[in-house]
Amino acid sequence: MKIQDSVFLITGGSSGLGAATALAALQAGARVVIADLREPPADSPLASHANAVFVSTDVGSAESAQRAVDTAVNRFGRLDVLVNAAGIGPAEKIHGKNGPHRLDSFARTLEVNLTGSFNMMRLAVPAMIESGPSTDDQADQSASQGVIVNTASVAAFDGQIGQCAYAASKGGIVAMTLPAARELARDRIRVLTIAPGIFETPMLKGLPQEVQESLGATVPHPARLGRPSEYAAMVRHIVENEYLNGEVIRLDGGIRMTPR
Repeated sequence: MKIQDSVFLITGGSSGLGAATALAALQAGARVVIADLREPPADSPLASHANAVFVSTDVGSAESAQRAVDTAVNRFGRLDVLVNAAGIGPAEKIHGKNGPHRLDSFARTLEVNLTGSFNMMRLAVPAMIESGPSTDDQADQSASQGVIVNTASVAAFDGQIGQCAYAASKGGIVAMTLPAARELARDRIRVLTIAPGIFETPMLKGLPQEVQESLGATVPHPARLGRPSEYAAMVRHIVENEYLNGEVIRLDGGIRMTPR
């Protein structure tokens, strides 16, 4: 699928991996709907870009998610790509100093990370189907008319102590990748998942520099934290490479997480 003139809907698009993806898409000629709880910072190029629009979105809400999809169609006329980058990552033990894991925090993690991703996907698909293939792809029966990129985590495979809720939510995203891709193949919509390792997200960048360097040193190669631009580059490759489908791609420098 060509990115030029396509329409992206990016959840969590105001910061971190989502913001990097939004900026990369705009630079490649796409139009972008940024769906997030908070607007991009005023000094961000996303805040003033003519081809970007922000819509306040709670991915776990059917009404809020539908507004985001409708914004893409009403503002830009179609929807081609959904990138689910919104997520939360609490750390809580099953049984810790304060007692059992709070059930509400477990449920909230699944609601945002897993249910939120599914919610956006189920509502984006009808809009992608109705949009049809882009003008450039109408004659190519093998060209996609929609691409969905979900975001899991290496925690789906190597969850650490205190990550039961987070790992469960990301493991669910991994598990639904193939069945979703199989089902939506009939509509020429591809579904893939990126499982990032340790990245320079706002949460990690708030840690002391020596802690960031220590975390980066655990990555086999390159021995550093991942850069949001590298996640964005993977999204771009997924969109443009028509033969990628139904796959979970670890983007982690070869790291395998230790128990703690």
